[in-house]
Amino acid sequence: MPVPEAGRAPATQAPAPPAPAPATIPALPHTVTAYYVLLDDGGSNGVRFGCNDSLVGMDSVAPDSDPLPAAIGALLQGTGGAGMPGPGAGQGREMYNALADSGLKFLSGSFDGTTVTVYLAGALSLGGVCDIPRVEAQLTQTAVAAVGAIRAEIYVNGQPLKEALRQD
Repeated sequence: MPVPEAGRAPATQAPAPPAPAPATIPALPHTVTAYYVLLDDGGSNGVRFGCNDSLVGMDSVAPDSDPLPAAIGALLQGTGGAGMPGPGAGQGREMYNALADSGLKFLSGSFDGTTVTVYLAGALSLGGVCDIPRVEAQLTQTAVAAVGAIRAEIYVNGQPLKEALRQD
């Protein structure tokens, strides 16, 4: 048996303290990006497209952790216009949502690693011919960005978006 050195108490092993309860980390809010339009912006604040407009992403907090329905839902619920300041808001710039007057709802969606597919139902209401590229750009870019897809296929009431947007 070892002899303790002078002035030192013999080594004893104290019982291990009880393990602390696992800390619960509050769920972080998920953010999604929905894409809106700056009218006649010419690409100054985003990607230029259509009728000399800019496509600009806006982040919002999503209640749903699944990014595709959350992003499309944010876009379909976004009103555009008043209350949605865009870049250069101090200059009276407001975002426009070409889908604001439409009564669309997200039915389902999928992502195969390359293509995101979105199924919507309801009525599409366009404000004129310039809303055709706006709706297409807003839906496509929002869906692609939500899941990191390369391309999007969007269906409205079972029809491809291009057919649903045709104004015969």
